[in-house]
Amino acid sequence: MNSPAPAACAPAPAYLDRLNAAQREAVEYGVRGNAGRDIPGPLLVIAGAGSGKTNTLAHRVAHLIANGADPGRILLLTFSRRAADEMGRRVQRILAQVAVDTPWLAQATLQWSGTFHGIGARLLREYAGRIGLDPAFTIHDREDSADLMNLARHEAGLSTRNKRFPLKGTCLAIYSAAVNTRAPLAEVLQTTFPWCAEWEAELKTLFRAYVQAKQAQQVLDYDDLLLYWAHMVAEPALGAEIGGLFQHVLVDEYQDTNHLQAEILLAMKPDGRGLTVVGDDAQSIYAFRGATIRNILDFPARFEPPAHRVTLEQNYRSTRPILDAANAVIAQAAERYSKDLWSLRESTARPQLVSVRDDADQSAFVVERVLARREQGIKLKQQAVLFRAASHSARLEMELTRRNIPFVKFGGLKFLEAAHVKDMLAVLRWVENLRDRVSGFRVVQLLVGIGPKTAGKVLDHVVAAPEGCELLAEQPVPEAARADWQAFSTLIEHLRRPDAPWPASFELACRWYEGQMPRLYDDAVVRQGDIQQLGRIAATYPSRQRFLTELTLDPPSATSDEAGVPLLDEDYLILSTMHSAKGQEWNSVSVLNVVDGCVPSDIATRSSAEIEEERRLLYVAMTRAKDHLELLVPQRFYVSQQQGMGDRHVYAGRTRFIPNRLLPQFEQVSWPEPPPEFRGTPQSRQAALDLAAKMRGMWD
Repeated sequence: MNSPAPAACAPAPAYLDRLNAAQREAVEYGVRGNAGRDIPGPLLVIAGAGSGKTNTLAHRVAHLIANGADPGRILLLTFSRRAADEMGRRVQRILAQVAVDTPWLAQATLQWSGTFHGIGARLLREYAGRIGLDPAFTIHDREDSADLMNLARHEAGLSTRNKRFPLKGTCLAIYSAAVNTRAPLAEVLQTTFPWCAEWEAELKTLFRAYVQAKQAQQVLDYDDLLLYWAHMVAEPALGAEIGGLFQHVLVDEYQDTNHLQAEILLAMKPDGRGLTVVGDDAQSIYAFRGATIRNILDFPARFEPPAHRVTLEQNYRSTRPILDAANAVIAQAAERYSKDLWSLRESTARPQLVSVRDDADQSAFVVERVLARREQGIKLKQQAVLFRAASHSARLEMELTRRNIPFVKFGGLKFLEAAHVKDMLAVLRWVENLRDRVSGFRVVQLLVGIGPKTAGKVLDHVVAAPEGCELLAEQPVPEAARADWQAFSTLIEHLRRPDAPWPASFELACRWYEGQMPRLYDDAVVRQGDIQQLGRIAATYPSRQRFLTELTLDPPSATSDEAGVPLLDEDYLILSTMHSAKGQEWNSVSVLNVVDGCVPSDIATRSSAEIEEERRLLYVAMTRAKDHLELLVPQRFYVSQQQGMGDRHVYAGRTRFIPNRLLPQFEQVSWPEPPPEFRGTPQSRQAALDLAAKMRGMWD
């Protein structure tokens, strides 16, 4: 396709020179250079894959500041703390180019940037006294929330039913879905958890008890950070006050927001003035977290006049044939913003559709191609293998290990899910809030000779005591545990002192816990690496409260005993789920199991909305590739049988997202290649024609 002709542009500051016409329009929209007094109307930037979204958003923030906007009144919302930090660095680099004539710009920093949950936690602490919250509340991660849900479930007698009642994880997922989608519980159960629909009344009772338990213990879960924020700004006076803190609110990855997040933004900026959202409807792939594509599709019509829309279509990542194929896949979407990604990167190599016999051949093909590209100068870490579910790479992982090819897999155990990390954080959370029953229950049982019954009694006494009169040293513990308990309670009381220095107090807690680890874990030496890493992270925060909040909301991704960056090899292959690959790019991408049942997943075909999201997921995977893209199509899968019946195989068909009419966009390849005698010689063609005639002749 022909590249669009650049639009005529007015003279721009030097720092905007490298932007294309559409990026310039997005950056300059509504910015007048009048000390920030003229606040522009709502802006929607549809940023296609690889179109320089982050660069455009950073330039808009810098351009606002350079034209008089107060950096202390700019709110930047991203979906990870790391993204916010990177955005801040880019803004500062851009402002440094302007600071020659305006020196103060070199010191301008964003004071309000982070994730929705992180900003929510900060606002709730600042407004806690006005909304009935204790400013010292602690924040539970998902595992702790599930444990508290389980406690409420047990106390409500729901764990002793004759019929199967949902387990704690399912109960928390239902609760979270109802909160984030703002849908009635009955609707959530019917559409997402139909096997739990008969328990609607009991679940309502359970969720009420769960909320009461959180409030009694002065803890919030992830969902509360948004829910309290939404309720707070829904009050007209508070909403206007909090919205007035910010002249400009800019949101990255808007396609991944849920109903609750959209409510917050609209309550803070009901007329849309100063509101900029950036995203790509074609990359909306997080419905399982409560995200809804409707937020970005319906955004312009929420305002009068409608929001201004700018579309970024020039792709700086992929070759033209890769983009042509990806465009063709997403063009079949039922509803989307019209855009056609284009690139100046020419290539004669089309993406490949590779037909293989089974997953064994699939793994062999991937390894062969990965090694061949390595010999051509493409490092292993510049190549990635993507898959719909983490289990899909099992056979490939075995083959890579057999061939001594190092790899890193993304999508496994998260740092905060590791038992030893949870132990250490529970100690700190209990120090912060002795009424946090989940953390206290875990911590007290770390001592020798103390079990669940004793731990429960201790916590009952602590909760019943007036604030500051908990008298930990006098709690009823078994005599055999008395000496250890005395030392432990002394430590806790010392750490709770207002003048306890940070992070020195953390180091004291670490030394105590490391003394317990050899008894608790066989691989204590490996796990100690995570505790030491936790200490290094803690040293970067000014207080225990900030450390606990930030770590819970934006944790590291992997633990020492999981697959991580190989320490003894400078190169490694990337394995990743499609969801974890979003936002990444590689020279070469191989996508496993591009067949119906995997893409789309057989558990995500219950509705047209789910199928459409699976289409977008394939689009995201395809647009990660810069130069080489291979989609693997195994003809059959081996399925493990139960009851000792052996294995069987099932046949698979190419994904419905690549119908026959799209095949010209791809090079079709079979692997392994057939022997020469079956490659279409005149003799083999004649034999096929003769055989076909005989088959027809049977019915003459």
